[in-house]
Formats: sequence, structure tokens, C-alpha cells
Amino acid sequence: MSTRAQQYDATVRAGEQLTPHLVRLTLDVPGFVSTGISDEWVGLVVPGQFQSRYYTVRSFADGRMVLDVVVHEVGLVTEWASGGSGEVVGQQVVLTEAKGSFLPPDQARWLLLVGDLTALPAMARIAAEHGDRLPVRIHAEVPADSRIEGYFPPSATVTWLPLGDESRLAEVVEEIDWPEGDGYFWMAGESAQMRAIRKHLMRERRLPSTHYDVMGYWRSVAKRQPRAVDPGPIWRAGKAAGKSDEEIWADYDAAREAQG
Repeated sequence: MSTRAQQYDATVRAGEQLTPHLVRLTLDVPGFVSTGISDEWVGLVVPGQFQSRYYTVRSFADGRMVLDVVVHEVGLVTEWASGGSGEVVGQQVVLTEAKGSFLPPDQARWLLLVGDLTALPAMARIAAEHGDRLPVRIHAEVPADSRIEGYFPPSATVTWLPLGDESRLAEVVEEIDWPEGDGYFWMAGESAQMRAIRKHLMRERRLPSTHYDVMGYWRSVAKRQPRAVDPGPIWRAGKAAGKSDEEIWADYDAAREAQG
């Protein structure tokens, strides 16, 4: 028997296009329980779909959540969020329970954060919540049109890195002038880059596993591959027929088995 994560119904209260690649959603989420972890993330299910996509919680307080969503040319959330702020406001979405992994050791005396566009929300929240007691250095690799003035707290030392045809964060990390003493390294971005960086941290820098966290937020592919089974039509047909979410999940699983 499969188990489902805790889910929360949420209402979109505002939508704002921060940059051509980043949309800010403000949600009312009654009853939501935050982990309190600075890089926590939630699954987001938008209208017309029942597959979730994961996003960092930029901030949460008093039942109101902010998500900064990276939009691409196509995608489950992109096609919905890019419809315009006026269209998404008032719509109902579903969030899954939050999870997080940011855990610096007690003896950490500095924080070093590195990431691409998808990591901006987490790096900004980490800097805001820990920058009052630890020096924070940030290296952010983003398109030139997505450098947001004032996105990070003024206490953080920020280096904006140019983004070429491909990410070169692995090379950047190898060239970083690391602070002295014990600290904590946090990084997120494209999965292949993260694998290379983990090897560097373990083999070259010999960091204890408790002193870093490196996560692949997405995978680069030459061309997006179509899903074997599109969940959208199944979700819409199920809702039109008055089926429960569990029944729709069963229909989707059956369709995948038939496709396989």
C-alpha cells in the first residue's frame, strides 16, 4: 500500500514576474507546518495536474508562503504560472509537507553558498536566517537578466557569475578561495555539476560529510522528453467524473502499466 505525504490546500494571493525566468507566488496556506529548516521545500500541484514539482519555500510566516518559481519554455508549472499574475490569483493549488536538509555543524564559523537560478530562493533564505551570526558568501550563476538587486540581505557577500551555454559551477568551486577554519558549504543546481562537486569536496578538500550539503535540483537534457503518460487528461477526466484523488492516482498507475 502506498502512502501519501501530508497535503495542504492553498490559495494564490499574488503573482509577480520578478525576472523573465522567475515568478513569485504568494500563497495562503492554512494549517501549514514549517520544518523551520532554511532550505525547506514543498511539492506544488497546480490546477489541471496532479503531479507535483518541488520548490524552495522562500519565506513562510502567519500562514502565508512565498515561492519563487523558475519558469522554462515548457513544463507543468511553467505553463500555468506564466499565464499572468491576474490569471493565477485566486486559484487553488495543493502543497505537500515540507522537507529540508540544511544543517550546519555547531562549530561552523562561516557559510559558503553556491548555486544557479533554481538555488536563489534557498540561498536568500539561508542568508537571511543565519547572516546575523555567521558571515555568508554567495556565488550565484544566473542569466544576466535575472540578477535581482536587493534579492539577498545586505549582510551577505554576493558574487554574480555569468551563465554561458552550460553551467560551470563545478569549475567555480574548484577555484574558490575558501575561508579559514570550520564552516559549512551548501550548494544546489544541475545534477551533473553537483556530482562533480561532491567528488571534489570528498577527494580534494576532504570535507567531512557533516560540513557540506550538495543537491541536484534538476537534470540537463538536450531535449525534454515527453512523458509516457500525460497525467493532465487523466486528472481532468477523473475530476469531471467525480472521482477522488486516490481513484485518479489508481487510473494513472493503470495507464502507466498499460503503456509499459
